[in-house]
Amino acid sequence: MFSFMPRESGFFDLFEQASQNVVEAGQCLKALMKSFDEPHTQIQHIKNLEHKGDDLTRDIVYKLNKTFITPLDREDIHALASALDDILDEIDAVAELFMVFKIDHPTPMALRLSEILHDAVLEVGKGIDLLRHQNWDMKDCAIRVHSLENEADRVSLEAISRLFEEEADPKTVMKWKEIYENFEMGTDSCEDVVNVLERIALKHG
Repeated sequence: MFSFMPRESGFFDLFEQASQNVVEAGQCLKALMKSFDEPHTQIQHIKNLEHKGDDLTRDIVYKLNKTFITPLDREDIHALASALDDILDEIDAVAELFMVFKIDHPTPMALRLSEILHDAVLEVGKGIDLLRHQNWDMKDCAIRVHSLENEADRVSLEAISRLFEEEADPKTVMKWKEIYENFEMGTDSCEDVVNVLERIALKHG
C-alpha cells in the first residue's frame, strides 16, 4: 500500500547500522557462550560494539533535532533508537558480568539463553529491514519475537530454580541469577523494539 513519507533516508541508514551492530553483538555473545577460550578479547569486542551503538544513538538524536520534516513521528524515532540501544546495553552487561564475577565457563542454560537472544536480535534486524523498505507487515516478525521472549522467560526461571535446588554456595547463586536475569532483559528489549515497529506500522500501513 502506498503511503506518503518524506524522502529523508538518513534515519533509515542509521537504524540499519544500529540493527546490524546489535546483530553482531548478539552473535558475539552466543560465540562467547559456545567457546570461552579468549573471553577477555571477546568481551572487549562486545564492549566496542556497545560504544559504537552509543555513537549511533547520538547520531540519530542529533539528526532528529536538526531535521524539520521526519519520515516517522519524532517520538517513534526516539523510542526505536532507545530500544535498540537497550538491547546492546543488556548484551554488554551480560558479557561484563562474566568478567566481573570471574566466571570460569558458561553453563548450558547460559548457552541456551544466548541462542534465544541471538534469534531475537536476528528478528529485530529483519524488522528494521522491513521498516527501511516501508513494508508494514510486521506481524510475523512480532509473533516470533514475542514467542522468543516467552521462551527466554521460561528458560531463565528454570535456570534460576535449578540454581536454588542444586547450588550450595550463595555467592554462586547470586552471580548466575544476575547473569540469567540480564539475558532475559536483553530479550525483553528485543520485544520493546518490535512493539515500536508495530506501532509505526499501524500509523503508516
